[in-house]
Amino acid sequence: MKLNITFMFVITVLSFGLISCSSTKHAKTTENNTIQSETQAEEIPAAEISSDKEPAPKIVFESKLLEFGEIGPETKADGEFKFTNEGNAVLEISKVSQCCGVVISIEKKRYEPGEKGIIEISYNANNKAGKISRNPVVFSNDPVNPELILLMTAEIVNKVVTKPESLKLFLDEDNAGCPKLTVSSTDGQAFAVRGIQSTGNCITAQVDPNYKAAQIVLDLKADAAILSKNTAGYIDIIVTHPDMSIVTLPFDVVSRFTVYPPKITKLDAEPEVTSERELFIYNKYNQEFEIESITSKNNHINVIEDSITKVNNGYQMMIQITPPQRAGKTSFNDELYIQIKNSEKLKVECSGYYNLPQTLESEEENK
Repeated sequence: MKLNITFMFVITVLSFGLISCSSTKHAKTTENNTIQSETQAEEIPAAEISSDKEPAPKIVFESKLLEFGEIGPETKADGEFKFTNEGNAVLEISKVSQCCGVVISIEKKRYEPGEKGIIEISYNANNKAGKISRNPVVFSNDPVNPELILLMTAEIVNKVVTKPESLKLFLDEDNAGCPKLTVSSTDGQAFAVRGIQSTGNCITAQVDPNYKAAQIVLDLKADAAILSKNTAGYIDIIVTHPDMSIVTLPFDVVSRFTVYPPKITKLDAEPEVTSERELFIYNKYNQEFEIESITSKNNHINVIEDSITKVNNGYQMMIQITPPQRAGKTSFNDELYIQIKNSEKLKVECSGYYNLPQTLESEEENK
């Protein structure tokens, strides 16, 4: 019995020793692992554990809007867009798109972080009054705004105007009914009239290129013979105003004659099957006139000579329309010219559309 107690005591002591050794060994291992982990952490580069984004350029404009305000026709306006590279990488501008009437230039294409730049704008106004806008696009390596849209605006305002603004002329009136033309500057700026040009040189005026004033009156002279061949056109007044060089006004001559109908449409036409239409020609000025000739451009229209009858201030007649062979076409056209003796040539347009056979109609529907 005593032997068994002694044996048990020895076993207990040995077991306690083993447990103590195991605990000490585990503690040392844990300590070693901690030291090793801290050493490894110290060896990892900061860039690998940082969450910061990669460097990038950033283009920022002082203003994306360039307003020229009111400018004169055919004048040039200059301005600029200012920007800064507020990023932390080089900004590269590949191009700036060109716009109608706008000349765009930039000094260089690479900008360091914090560096400023300028895009120069030069706008050449046309001769039409009204508001305009243009949108240059800046293409760059800015990841947020790779295609940044700018806005340029202006309002073209006539600095020199005429009264009346347009002319309606009459061939039966003295001097074609040309009124005195008043040319004035809207800003009170004195100018001179250097010359006058018109369609076919049918309207002229005497000018003094040395005389300057804020308002100048011109006596227009019309050539009726030339006007009869140029029944619509423009008059250009060449001026020396600093914001405007040409003032343009349209003119329109009330024709002596009218033809009715001015256009004929023939539906359900059959090849070589003739149909008739009535035609009227009148003189708007209640003047007697004679018809010199009547011709057809494509010979599909013919006038029945015996049908030409004189009526008050004009004529009435019957015309015949004979559609040509279809030749695979679905329509035909022609023009009838009526030459008034010593005056205008009138034109009547004619269009015809064939009545398609049943087989062709089916083919057209299936297309």
